[in-house]
Amino acid sequence: MRRPVIGITSYVEPARFTVWELPVALLPYMYVEQVVRAGGQPVILPPAGDPASVVPRLDGVILAGGGDIDPALYGESPHERTGFVRDFRDEAEFAVLSAALDAGLPYLGVCRGLQMLNVALGGSLHQHLPDVVGHCGHSPAPGTFGPLPVTPVPGSRVAKALGPDPLEVMHYHHQAVDRLGPGLTVTATADDGTVEAVELDPYPFAVAVQWHPEASEDGALFEALVAAC
Repeated sequence: MRRPVIGITSYVEPARFTVWELPVALLPYMYVEQVVRAGGQPVILPPAGDPASVVPRLDGVILAGGGDIDPALYGESPHERTGFVRDFRDEAEFAVLSAALDAGLPYLGVCRGLQMLNVALGGSLHQHLPDVVGHCGHSPAPGTFGPLPVTPVPGSRVAKALGPDPLEVMHYHHQAVDRLGPGLTVTATADDGTVEAVELDPYPFAVAVQWHPEASEDGALFEALVAAC
């Protein structure tokens, strides 16, 4: 049986590997492993050319984590801690997201992928979450995931995939939903009230989480995406 083809957006950043130090289109390999384990065929979509034109050839889309979205896209000036903004990536991923939603493709947003969905639908972001919740548990140190519990909303797709009880997941985000975009429903929260998952209704499958499921041994959200394909 053919594996569903899952497009995953990627970073473009300076990177060092073997004897080279160059700008590289890259993606943490955990995403690739999770999609393969779930039964899908991953295809990496760099923010170059016209990645939205590839969407009709895909069965599903994942918008991966990454740097902050340009606050001008939701009508705000940058916070002093807003960083790693890549305008070309914002533009490419908004186009991919729009094409995927127009086509009704199953969609999974991860961290930045949740924020992109929210902003694309008219929402806004808390630009530095510690200012709101009073702690740094969602992003404890550079390159370090913060394990914190989230509680899924009963009956949501997130709850159906992960169960309705609170569970500890890996966080690495200093931004989160402020104003919720029209059409979105909050489907998981952290103990401090941070929006940790949203879903688009009515829509066949559009789930986005603020944490990093690719870093978990439990691939249930990736399995749910592939099953929806």
